[in-house]
Amino acid sequence: MKEKLKGHSAMFTANFLWGIMSPISKSIFFTGVISAFSLTNMRMIGAAVFFWIASLFMPREKVTRRDLLLLFAASLFGITLNQGFFVVGLSYTTPIDASVVASLTPIITMILAAFIQKEPMTGKKIIGVFMGLSGALMLILDGAEGMTGGLSGGRVMGDLFCLIAEISFAIYYVAFKDLINRYKPVTLMKWMFLFATVCCLPFGSSGIMSIPFATLDATVYLDLFFVIFGATFLSYMLVSVGQKRLRPTVVSMYNYIQPIVASLLAVWWGMDSFDLVKGFAILLVFLGVYVVTTSKSRAQLEAEMALKAVREGSAAAGNEAAKDTNR
Repeated sequence: MKEKLKGHSAMFTANFLWGIMSPISKSIFFTGVISAFSLTNMRMIGAAVFFWIASLFMPREKVTRRDLLLLFAASLFGITLNQGFFVVGLSYTTPIDASVVASLTPIITMILAAFIQKEPMTGKKIIGVFMGLSGALMLILDGAEGMTGGLSGGRVMGDLFCLIAEISFAIYYVAFKDLINRYKPVTLMKWMFLFATVCCLPFGSSGIMSIPFATLDATVYLDLFFVIFGATFLSYMLVSVGQKRLRPTVVSMYNYIQPIVASLLAVWWGMDSFDLVKGFAILLVFLGVYVVTTSKSRAQLEAEMALKAVREGSAAAGNEAAKDTNR
């Protein structure tokens, strides 16, 4: 029970920090000198440095060559594609839109689990998927109003980029569960962020070098520190803690915290507005997430079938015994 409580606390804190990150990242973009891709590279480099420093104070774990390849693949889906598409998408869309799209991760995770882990797609899950996707579609169409660029328009393109980011993260949740269980969080993250940095730094180093750091305000530095240390280093370490103790569907369920946090902050800071369409879209997403995550897992269904078989066997044996007695 204590271990599960640790997992729930870790996932709540991680998603709370990510919810705050959306409007803070948007305020960083408003400076006009730090691009989305530059911020992504700074997150990867900064987190890699923090994790490798942290590893110096912990017992060393030996990682096999095969697992290093798996860690590279995990970093591709869990960090490189996830952070890259999300931060670039956030530069085009609004914090509320980005966070609501992020809350679709539990639904996407359930779909992938059906194919990768052979989890059954029950009627309840299908209804939840339909409700969640309907909410996301409403969000995208609301963002498309008044645009001349169609699906290539800024806000819609940003929403779609955020959706790609969440699909990548859902793949990470489902496909690398066994790998996550084999190593400690710091060991996992130091290699994953190192690989992510190696992949992205060649394309983003010039952007970072062109940032006039000497002219940035102190508030911008505080925002950068929060995004790199709080919403990247701490959050990813907490996610790995949660993954070790909770099922992928339960882990992904905590994404619904992000829209609440981001929406309150964005509206409070005057960076976004809240209307009835957004409210209904969020409601549909939340209901879809609830329906999907409360549906029965494969293990639960197999346990129920086994129990039913035992009861039927016991009943049949009892009937046979009664017949023998009557004879």
